Amino acid sequence: MVTIDGKWVMEGLADDDPKRIKTSGELSGYINKVGFLPLFKNSVQGFSVEEITGINSWWSDKPEEDPWAWREVIAAEGRIAYGKLFGNRAGFVSREWYPYLAAFRRDGYDFDSRYEDGLASYRAKRIMEVLELRDEMPSNELKTAAGFGKGGEKGFEGTMALLQMQTYITVKGFHRKRNKKNEEYGWPVANYTLSENLFGRDYVRSAYDLNTLQAKDKIVDWIISKFSMASRSEIEKTIK
Repeated sequence: MVTIDGKWVMEGLADDDPKRIKTSGELSGYINKVGFLPLFKNSVQGFSVEEITGINSWWSDKPEEDPWAWREVIAAEGRIAYGKLFGNRAGFVSREWYPYLAAFRRDGYDFDSRYEDGLASYRAKRIMEVLELRDEMPSNELKTAAGFGKGGEKGFEGTMALLQMQTYITVKGFHRKRNKKNEEYGWPVANYTLSENLFGRDYVRSAYDLNTLQAKDKIVDWIISKFSMASRSEIEKTIK
C-alpha cells in the first residue's frame, strides 16, 4: 500500500488476474497453506493479503469481495488467529502455527508468570484480568472496564498491541456500534478474547518445549519454504 496524493493505493492484482484470491474462503485456505500472512505489503515480496487480492476490491461496497471485510469473517470463524501479529501490524496466523508463535513470543511464560517476574506492566495485567472474566469483549468496553480512558490509565492501544504480539490475546470478531435508534454506525469494533479461550489452553502452549530461538527458527524455515525469494533477515524482521 502506498500513498499517492493523500490517498491509499493498494498494490494488488488486476481483476482479471487468474491468481487473484476472490473470496474469504479462498483466503482462509491460503492462510492455512502458508501459515503466516500479514495483511499489508511488507519487505517480503508476495507475503501479504494485499498482494494476492484485487487492487480494486478493498473498501468497496461489496463486502463479499472486499479483503478488508474478509478479516471480520475469518476472525469470527475462530479457526485462524487475526490481530496485530507482525511488528504491531495486522495479519493472520493459522491454528497449526499459532503454538509455535506463542513459544517464540512468550519464551515459556504464561501471563501471570511474566507479570510476577516483572516483565509485564500493570496496565497489561488490568486488561488480562478483565478478559479472564469474559469469553470476549469489544475493545471500547474493554478499555473502560480495564480503567483506561479519560482520567484513567494511558496507553491502551499500545498495551493491546503488545498483548497481541505476545499472543496472550487475539481478535475473536467484530461488531458495529449502535445509536439510540439501534442503528449501526461507524467502523467495525474488534472483539477481543484470551488466545487460550479461542484455541484451548493446552493447544496454545503445546510448543512450550521449544525455546525462543528454536521456535523462531522453525517459523522462519517454514516461511522460507513458502516464500523462497525472501532472505532470512527479511523474514526475521517481518515476524519480530
